[in-house]
Amino acid sequence: MRLQLLCGAAAAALALALAMAPQAAFAQAQDGAALEARVRQLEEALAAVKAELAASRAAAAAAPPPVAQIPQPQPTPVAAPGKPADGFRIGDHVVKYGGFLKLDAMATQYEDGDLPNSDLGRDFILPATIPIGGQGDQDTHFNARQTRVWLTTDGVVAGRKVGTRVEMDFQTLPGAGDQRTTSPSNLSLRRAYITVDNWLIGQEWSTFQNVGVLPETADYIGPTAGTVFVRQAQVRYTNGPFSIALENPETTVTPFRGGARILADDSVMPDIAAKLELRRPFGDFALAGLVRQLSLEEGAIDDSATGWGVSFSGKVKVGSRDDLRFMVTHGEGIGRYVGLNLANDAVIDAGGNLKAIPVTAGFAAFRHVWADGLRSNLMYGLQQIDNDTALTGAGVNESSQSVHLNLIWTPLKGLDVGAEIMRARRELESGAKGDLNRIQAFAKYSF
Repeated sequence: MRLQLLCGAAAAALALALAMAPQAAFAQAQDGAALEARVRQLEEALAAVKAELAASRAAAAAAPPPVAQIPQPQPTPVAAPGKPADGFRIGDHVVKYGGFLKLDAMATQYEDGDLPNSDLGRDFILPATIPIGGQGDQDTHFNARQTRVWLTTDGVVAGRKVGTRVEMDFQTLPGAGDQRTTSPSNLSLRRAYITVDNWLIGQEWSTFQNVGVLPETADYIGPTAGTVFVRQAQVRYTNGPFSIALENPETTVTPFRGGARILADDSVMPDIAAKLELRRPFGDFALAGLVRQLSLEEGAIDDSATGWGVSFSGKVKVGSRDDLRFMVTHGEGIGRYVGLNLANDAVIDAGGNLKAIPVTAGFAAFRHVWADGLRSNLMYGLQQIDNDTALTGAGVNESSQSVHLNLIWTPLKGLDVGAEIMRARRELESGAKGDLNRIQAFAKYSF
């Protein structure tokens, strides 16, 4: 383009000069020789411009045509490795396993007696075993019996959702050895069931219980006396928030005027438990009911009675991270369901008939989060038994209560360490009572 403009300018200048040359010749004839010299210079300049333009065009024609740029494929970025999927597949099922390992260290002061070395009351608050009427004692006790393992399967078989769960711990009576050597503990079945769509068949928490409101404790249960706490074989149907189940029947009986507990397995009808759950943004609640047959066939005694109970429980949010948990239970003939069977279900009267024993129980627990990974729980549990002492005598349990305060820290994911102080009491209808004080430290790693 620059060469073309230059050539055009030179041609215009030459034309102008040629147009003006005759006038200059007539006006100034004496300058003819100079004019001819000027014309020759202009012709030479024009020839040079044309030669440069021709050379430029020739070079452009000889150059290869531009090559189209082909887009090169960009390498696909490698995705960062994601979280590995839980479990592994066997056939149509995904199998998962987990649990935790827990060490408990306890120092206990018994104000009114002592417990045998193998008693479960040395491992956790067991209201019925709090010593009464003896000389005070104290002990220090370590164990890892709350260690727990579980395995689940989930899959779809013939269009049906099918699952299983097996869960065990070691929180049962000691094994064949003792603390002098190997400190063994027996494996204990906690839960073992099958689920098919809405049905559950096997051993699971009782439908009368609301596990979701149990507080976080160092102790095995915590406010035991006021807690519904039963695992047993059952057949359960669940539809949304409603569940109903037929559960294993078992009756515990107090002899007339007192004596050793009678375990009666004579009930024909299963226990019937139902529960309705309600979930709201501010908290979760459950209302449960229980109806059962109390039966005893022993010697000349052949009688039955009806037991019933209701339980209302919930967990209410307090602020952004705290919560309040509670449970209130009342009924007749439900003693084995509450407080680890602190009260029996029924008592035998003078005529050999069964009379259901009324029970009222409850607990409250407040959970406060101090900082990320650091929290405390304050708990209180109580059970009151309405015995007819004319039938039971004065040597039966009248009440039990306990209070707990703990501090729990999670320094690493899955690792909890903490300590809990607790005081518990058991009182008889006679007015005799026993107290224990305990401090418990623990470390637990969940996997």
